[in-house]
Amino acid sequence: MASAKGIGAANTIRVSDMEKMSVDQLGALKEQSDLEVNLLQDSLNKIRTAATRLEIASTALHDLSLHPQGKKMLVPLTASLYVPGTLDDAKKVLVDVGTGYFIEKTMAEGKDYCERKINLLKSNYEELVEMTSKKKSVADDIGLILHAKLRQSSSSS
Repeated sequence: MASAKGIGAANTIRVSDMEKMSVDQLGALKEQSDLEVNLLQDSLNKIRTAATRLEIASTALHDLSLHPQGKKMLVPLTASLYVPGTLDDAKKVLVDVGTGYFIEKTMAEGKDYCERKINLLKSNYEELVEMTSKKKSVADDIGLILHAKLRQSSSSS
């Protein structure tokens, strides 16, 4: 969301102000607006990916709670490396809270943590979609004005 801070500047420019700008200024503004839209869309993709990973983790916690103690299973060490293991205590889990830190929680607390994070990501996603839509609209307006000015300058020459 850090990339969203600079977005307000172009949103405050009105169409009447854009019409007074030169072709070069409009081109630079269009390029900046397109870059900001792309950054916002990248952020949307990252939020969607993180929410999906948390939903998978929440499902895994639910599945884990159904297994009895002593159950043999494969334990993921990385995304592609699994080792055989035995479920020792299905009542406690380690929750990755970021940057390599893990906290031991009960199964219910772990599920609650995942749900809270998913809800936070969904609300951030909705805000970012709205911001991206507005920014895309401004970029489209700039493009239309730039196109009209270019057409006007080519017909007058």
